[in-house]
Amino acid sequence: LQRKVIPLFHYALREGGVLLLGSAETIGSATTLFASVSDQGRVYRRLTVAEGAEVPTFPAVFRTPTQKEQATVVASRKPPSDTLQSTADRLLLARYAPAAILVGEQGDILYVSGKTGRYLEPAAGKANWNVFAMAREGLAASLNEGFWRAVRTRETVTLPDVVVGSGTDVHHVRVTIDPLEEPTAVAHSVLIVFADIAPPKPPTREGRRKRRAVSDEAHEALQKNLEESRLALLTAREEMQVSQEELRSTNEELQSTNEELQSTNEELTTSKEELQSMNEELQTVNKELQSKLEELSTSSTDMANLLNSTDIATLFLDRKLRVRRFTTSATSIFHLIAGDVGRPITDLSAVVDVPHLVDMAAEVMRTLISVEQELEGRDGRWFAVRILPYRTQDDRIDGVVLTFSDITRAKSLETALRSSRTVLEGQLADSIEQQRDATPSGEVK
Repeated sequence: LQRKVIPLFHYALREGGVLLLGSAETIGSATTLFASVSDQGRVYRRLTVAEGAEVPTFPAVFRTPTQKEQATVVASRKPPSDTLQSTADRLLLARYAPAAILVGEQGDILYVSGKTGRYLEPAAGKANWNVFAMAREGLAASLNEGFWRAVRTRETVTLPDVVVGSGTDVHHVRVTIDPLEEPTAVAHSVLIVFADIAPPKPPTREGRRKRRAVSDEAHEALQKNLEESRLALLTAREEMQVSQEELRSTNEELQSTNEELQSTNEELTTSKEELQSMNEELQTVNKELQSKLEELSTSSTDMANLLNSTDIATLFLDRKLRVRRFTTSATSIFHLIAGDVGRPITDLSAVVDVPHLVDMAAEVMRTLISVEQELEGRDGRWFAVRILPYRTQDDRIDGVVLTFSDITRAKSLETALRSSRTVLEGQLADSIEQQRDATPSGEVK
């Protein structure tokens, strides 16, 4: 159906016209009619073909004709009335024209004219309309040799005297084999004409005696060679027929394979389009992920700047008290570098010793209650140390957070205030004592 429809599309389109097919269709083997413009869109451009190309087969009708139309068609099929010329031509062909057959280039009979029963007869077994299978005795070998010579040279071959038949039913025939090139309807076919001729005159008795004496041995040798040649021709013809059958079978298999490959190509094209669609979807998802990643990176940068701007040393530990992350200020308390991520906090040296750090961290993770202490460092600084639980977004405890707030200034002020208070309290006690001594009654106002 595709081989019929594609030529119709080519005939219907103007020169340079565009043919658009569905995603599961192609032009198949019609590459001389259309050229691909876009494989993805199944767009093809009409090509100009050489003159004399095969005309596409058009449907006889596109709808069911009415009874009136059917009657008109039947009436139009009635044979026209015979004229004197057509009648005379038909009589001449029937009575005086020699018997002839029209065959293809492989010997298959296409048309029979006249009475050919004296030269051809159906072979026994399955019906076979090949001229070599139907040739009568005496005609097969000569016809086979002359036919293939005419097909090969494309010239007319004449067999002047062929003896056809056996026994009493023997007659002489002149066979003309003419390869046809025109008209177009019968091009690449062969016309074989059979014409009966008179048998040659028999020689006289003396001539027969001389001829027989001279050519008996030669005749026997020629007869033997002829029989061998006939057998060789028959064998070659049988082998050729077998080869033709094998070639036909191979051609059918190749056509089937071609159709399967075409179907596979269409399936692969459909799969390619599906993969392209999936690729576009993956590209869209990738863009969304990149956008989310940029947002996450921005949020992480903002959080790092926020933690560093507070000037509070913060240390994030996992459930095994291994370093997960730290702020810049934490490096002044713990000697931390980027490679220390993942190391236990107990392996790191610090200016502040947090006693019972492991036990306090375990207690915080168990009770979820933060712990706070004020500790003095080895360098004289004071820090407010807090241990808080590390809570994930899905409300899961996954470690602890240590914060170190520098309270050295506050401690200094507190110490200074305490010293001032002690001095003031001493001065106040001295003043009260002096007043008590100066008062006679010993009362102090």
